[in-house]
Amino acid sequence: MTQTLDIALAQLNPTVGDVANNIDKVRRARAEASAADLLVCGELFVAGYPPEDLVLKRSFQAYVAAQVTDLARETADGGPAVLLGAPWRVDGRLYNAALLLEDGRIAETRLKYDLPNYGVFDEKRVFSAGPLPEPIPFKGVPLGVMICEDMWKPAVAAHLKKQGAKMLVVINGSPFEVDKTHMRERYAQNRVSETGLPLMYVNLVGGQDELVFDGSSFVMDAEGAVGVRVPAWDEAVVSGRWQENGAWRCGTVTATPALERVENIYRAMVMGLRDYVDKNYFPGVLIGLSGGVDSALSAAVAVDALGADRVHCVMMPSPYTSRESLEDAAAAAGLLGVQLDTISIEPAMQAFDTMLREVFVGHEKDTTEENVQARSRGITLMAISNKLGYMVLSTGNKSEMSVGYATLYGDMCGGYSVLKDIYKTTVYNVSRWRNDHRPAGLKGPEGRVIPERILTKAPSAELKPDQTDQDSLPPYDELDAILHCLIEEDMALRDIVAAGHDAAIVERVWRMLDRAEYKRRQAPPGVKITARAFGRDRRYPITNGFTGKA
Repeated sequence: MTQTLDIALAQLNPTVGDVANNIDKVRRARAEASAADLLVCGELFVAGYPPEDLVLKRSFQAYVAAQVTDLARETADGGPAVLLGAPWRVDGRLYNAALLLEDGRIAETRLKYDLPNYGVFDEKRVFSAGPLPEPIPFKGVPLGVMICEDMWKPAVAAHLKKQGAKMLVVINGSPFEVDKTHMRERYAQNRVSETGLPLMYVNLVGGQDELVFDGSSFVMDAEGAVGVRVPAWDEAVVSGRWQENGAWRCGTVTATPALERVENIYRAMVMGLRDYVDKNYFPGVLIGLSGGVDSALSAAVAVDALGADRVHCVMMPSPYTSRESLEDAAAAAGLLGVQLDTISIEPAMQAFDTMLREVFVGHEKDTTEENVQARSRGITLMAISNKLGYMVLSTGNKSEMSVGYATLYGDMCGGYSVLKDIYKTTVYNVSRWRNDHRPAGLKGPEGRVIPERILTKAPSAELKPDQTDQDSLPPYDELDAILHCLIEEDMALRDIVAAGHDAAIVERVWRMLDRAEYKRRQAPPGVKITARAFGRDRRYPITNGFTGKA
């Protein structure tokens, strides 16, 4: 058995379905780590993660197998062996597999044992579960290879230890959510403590539809200390020399500090939007810039993700739009350096008034006329989008989407939403943070990007005179606290009241949340940030007679 191993962690950004380019990324990483013995990539990297029902297509499976076989042949050149994830058929069944490519062949195959089937995960729908895996022998060293969820419970690590593994190697497709980095390291420490083995953890990075992957790969020694932490949100190939002296230990110490919570949120928004736009080949994005904080933050994220030249903003005033909002939208566009056009929707409002006058005879004005304004803006944005090819970025936040404070085919119009899983109070916190910080690698300007008055004035949809959000909603700090209890914590109404909230307000918020499900089903995708985002995470029936009183 060798006494040293040079192992490179390849934290890379795949695109689902783009097998050839994903394999090329492995080739480039292998060339970068040419002195290593082994290059370790993430879960299902060849297919991209999550491949969903694409992975069921036999033609796709065959293409994956052909591309992996070609890459395996290249490992006969004396360079690093490769450990990577791929969908793989064994005895007629499809598995989530880890493959060792070595000496020109697919030398070893290990199958995922614990298939997650909760939250955003549907792996039992498309994959079969494998048996408890045996260690993979590599240069005489038994490697205990686990695939993502296999690390979250004790069984697989304990079995690998019992079968003689000397170190644990975990390949992952672990999506980002707030505070999850600490959770991963805690589970890793548990497995290390139970087995007495060091552990390396390699995660994907990048955006895929509503999911983002932060990377945050790391190496942990047998005492549970992190000696290597790969920077989050960036592709990287990081090599370390492992030596055996009674126990295996990685001598490299490059543990970059974990990012603060608010920076992780912002970087997730940027990466989710960037990869959604770029991987779907949109030339840029189009934003209705209202002079409010939601659209201002959305524009800042877009510029940081894509650059100012790929962000087009439109101010669409009505007779109820304040002078402040016009000035604030212009100021925000100026700080970001984006194009801002102004298109009044008053002619559209007048046209709809004329069109609908006879049908509306005998009915007082109400939210109908307000919604016509929002839909006039939606039509305007979609017309520009059709003409220029830019994708409309909707700007509604999680607080509004939770309680239905949004107009179908109006301000909900769009192809993507970076604020979909961001509560209003978080919108303000993230906005203030971005005014004070600009992480390296972002494309927006240094310094303030959101005017101070946008952060201090009362939020308003400006669909009627002197309107503010708090006319029809509880204060956002109270609303968001109740929504968190209802959505992320799934608490009963009586328990939320017992926690100190007014019973009438709790019941009202719950009813608004429940009744707005039909709207959310028609909302665009958006970046998952919290532990329970709308969409894949939280799947409630639209027709629902539960009263919440139980």
